[in-house]
Amino acid sequence: MKEFKDKVIWITGASSGIGEALALQFAKLEARVILSARREDELKRVGELTKLAPLDLMILPFDLNNTNNASAFTAQIINKFGRIDILINNGGYSQRGNAMETSLEIDRHIMEVNYFSHVNITKAVLPYMKLQKSGHIVVISSIAGKFGFYLRSSYSAAKHALHGFFESLRLETESLGIKTLIVCPGKINTNVSVNAVTANGAAHNKMDESHAKAMSAEDCAKKIIAGILSKKEEVFIGGKEIALVKIKRFFPSLFSKLIRKQNPY
Repeated sequence: MKEFKDKVIWITGASSGIGEALALQFAKLEARVILSARREDELKRVGELTKLAPLDLMILPFDLNNTNNASAFTAQIINKFGRIDILINNGGYSQRGNAMETSLEIDRHIMEVNYFSHVNITKAVLPYMKLQKSGHIVVISSIAGKFGFYLRSSYSAAKHALHGFFESLRLETESLGIKTLIVCPGKINTNVSVNAVTANGAAHNKMDESHAKAMSAEDCAKKIIAGILSKKEEVFIGGKEIALVKIKRFFPSLFSKLIRKQNPY
C-alpha cells in the first residue's frame, strides 16, 4: 500500500488501543505520523515502537478536554511537515454509568472529550486541507453511535452527535477534495472498558468480558486503513454485535427484543 508513503497523518488518542495500533500500521506503510494524547511518556513509547526517524515523527501531547489551542497545534504540524493528509479523530473514553445516577458535569465532560474536541481539531485542520485541495478526515465513532445501550447514555449521545456533524461535513467539503470516513467499532480488545467512567466519575477499572474476547486493536486498525484506502464513507468493525445495526434498520421489533437481552459488560 504505497498510497500512504510519506503521507502526513495526525492521530489523536495515539497512546494506546486503536490509536497506537494505527500508528504502528501507518509507520510500516512509511507514512509520517503525528501522535497526540494526554500522556507524553506513553506517546514517546509508541513513537519508539514505530521506529520512525525524527523527521517523520512528531509527539504532540495535549488533553482533549481542552482543545482551545487546536489551531496552534495544527500550525506546529504544518511548520514541520507542510501539510496534513489524514486526520484521525480517535481519542476519547467510554462510560459505565446509569443515566439517572450520572451527574450533568460528567455528561458534559464526556461530550467535550468525545464530540467537541473532534469538531474543534477538525475545524483547525480543514483550512489547510482546503488549500491543498485534498485531505481525509477520519472519526472513530462506535456502534453506540447507531443505537443507545445500557450504561452508555452520554457516550452514545456523543457518538450520535459525531454522525450528525461529520455526515454534514462530508456533504459540504467533498467538492473541495476532502473525504470523510466514519468508523463504527463494536467490541475491540483494548482498555476502553477499563478506563470507562462510572456514574460518580471514577474509573470502571474492569475489563469487560465481551472486550477481553474481542477483535484485536491491530486487526481493527488494518480494517480502518482498508476503509481509508477504499474511500468508504462508513465502516463497521467488530464481531457478531455489528449485526445489530442492520437488524435495527430492517427488523426494528426484533432489535427491540434483542437489545434488552444484551449484557452491559
